Amino acid sequence: MEKQKKLNVGMVGFGSMGKTHAFAIHNLPYYYGTLPFTARVAGLCTTSYERSVALCEQYGFECAARNFDELIARDDIDIIDICTPNTLHADMICRALDAGKHVLCEKPLCVTADETAHIVEAEKRSGRVCGMVFNNRFMAPMLRAKQLIDEGRLGRILSFRVSYEHNSSTFADRAPGWKQTAEHGGGVLFDLGSHVIDLIRHLCGDFESVQGTSQIAFPTHGNWQTDADEAFYITARLKSGACGTITANKLATGVNDDLSLAIFGERGSIKYELMEPEWLYFYDNDRPASPIGGERGFTRIECGGRYPSPGGSFPSPKASVGWLRCHVESMYQYLSAVANGTPFSPSLYDGAYVQAVMQAARASDQNGGTRTEVIAP
Repeated sequence: MEKQKKLNVGMVGFGSMGKTHAFAIHNLPYYYGTLPFTARVAGLCTTSYERSVALCEQYGFECAARNFDELIARDDIDIIDICTPNTLHADMICRALDAGKHVLCEKPLCVTADETAHIVEAEKRSGRVCGMVFNNRFMAPMLRAKQLIDEGRLGRILSFRVSYEHNSSTFADRAPGWKQTAEHGGGVLFDLGSHVIDLIRHLCGDFESVQGTSQIAFPTHGNWQTDADEAFYITARLKSGACGTITANKLATGVNDDLSLAIFGERGSIKYELMEPEWLYFYDNDRPASPIGGERGFTRIECGGRYPSPGGSFPSPKASVGWLRCHVESMYQYLSAVANGTPFSPSLYDGAYVQAVMQAARASDQNGGTRTEVIAP
């Protein structure tokens, strides 16, 4: 039997996403059976050494690091998993790569164009396996959607619409978290917008140009002066000629975590709702239209827990899926790439491309909504 490769992950940051990543790493054997690697959180660095020690004891991680330099200096750490506020990403990515580590980073990649350029160069010269956590790519219906599009079942893509909505900015008396600050998070465009921009590029292709419009509905939240967009609206043209709309909105009263997507092609269409994660809707325009409607109409495809082998057996292909499941698949794909020494997608370059689209959209907004070319990194 071939010996399993041991992958030791050093995690920096342990908020909700750090906890999610650790959950995914720990639970991989339950979903994928006999893995070609073993993975564990071998080191943790957070805002304080005392907190790191307490978390290591609580979750059974091997070692708490006093600071980031100590974490990346450890010879037994193979991968640095970055789950910190956005302003810290660029420096940590580059330092981890310079230390010879593989890197997995939460979205968005960074904050500024200069940081993006440095990261892209660092990734190129590193020879390491790098990845971005655009977890929605790994929802089972999105895997099926990608398959249908790559098979040509939609034909030439004509138009699209995608929207990611929360209600978290509708509470005027509550101060926002760091994601909703200009300095540390970049507002809703960087938070929710990065996810859906990546999905459109992943499924439909590269961007040509965008027009952007930002919105702040509540200038103050308690004692906090709002300094980042609470909603952002984009009209986009892709290089293929397809056009569509992209919405990132934290002013959606009454919603929870609503991501909706529709892509319309010459031969067919797909529709998806994150809050109904079991299903992908597919319209096949090649089916006969008559008599009395023929066989036309949207087909509801069972996706649910039907992940590619070896990931679809637990708990059952027929069992309902949750938000955590796509993070487990994302982590499995990334760690498999590290173990095999193969490239991973989405890469840091993919994150840089999303960054370029967001920067173009923001420039358009600042220039009165003028159409702005997207310059690939």
